[in-house]
Formats: sequence, structure tokens, C-alpha cells
Amino acid sequence: MTAKPGLIRLTRGDSGEGSGECGSDDCPNVYATGHGSFVVQGSTFTGFRAPDGESLVEIPEEILREAFRVLGW
Repeated sequence: MTAKPGLIRLTRGDSGEGSGECGSDDCPNVYATGHGSFVVQGSTFTGFRAPDGESLVEIPEEILREAFRVLGW
């Protein structure tokens, strides 16, 4: 697992400890920043083009559920 400075991982997708559905280092994940926002790692979504400077990613529902569970939501 590669460290992400300044981010707290809220899911366990790339550690091999989660649902067991992903065994590579590029699994979807949700991270919390130190200033109240989130970073989402996932497959690029190509359904439409995002505005310049923005990206769209697609992640499985179970990854968001895990992040919400960690946050107590």
C-alpha cells in the first residue's frame, strides 16, 4: 500500500482487508482530507465529460458504505 500524505483512508480496498473483491493496489477508495473534503479513487467514468479541472470516477456502492461506516454516518 502506498502512503497518501495528508489523507486518511476511510475504506480498505487496496489493503486486502476489505471484502476480498479487489486484490490489486489500484482498488477504489475514499479518503478524508484535513480540511473537511473527500478524495475518491476509482475507475474513470466516461458517461459524460467533466468540466476542465474536474474528473469523474466510478466506485462500487460497498466502498462508499465502508467509508460511511468508518465516519459513523
